[in-house]
Amino acid sequence: MAQAFKRFMPLADRILVQKLKAEAKSAGGILLPDSAKQEMNQAKVLAVGLGRRNQQGEIIPMQTKVGDIVVIPRYGGTEIKLDEEEYQIYRDEDIVGVIKEE
Repeated sequence: MAQAFKRFMPLADRILVQKLKAEAKSAGGILLPDSAKQEMNQAKVLAVGLGRRNQQGEIIPMQTKVGDIVVIPRYGGTEIKLDEEEYQIYRDEDIVGVIKEE
């Protein structure tokens, strides 16, 4: 079965992301209870729209691409559920930053 998010195409300058899961273990290898896990503000970009248009009608390119790991705001975005999986939709300008690999 194909992944549900592949059927979803964001419009304009919107981005479909899925939050990364918090670590279940501490750096020392201790299992953390759910109450101790902090909600991650990082997400993986799964789909991007074409971009928004400026006043001249030209498309402004997106700042993110599929596969990027991004920092998302703690609040905001639109939640969507596709085949029991939870995703979030943000505007390109709402993304705080992209985490680059070393």
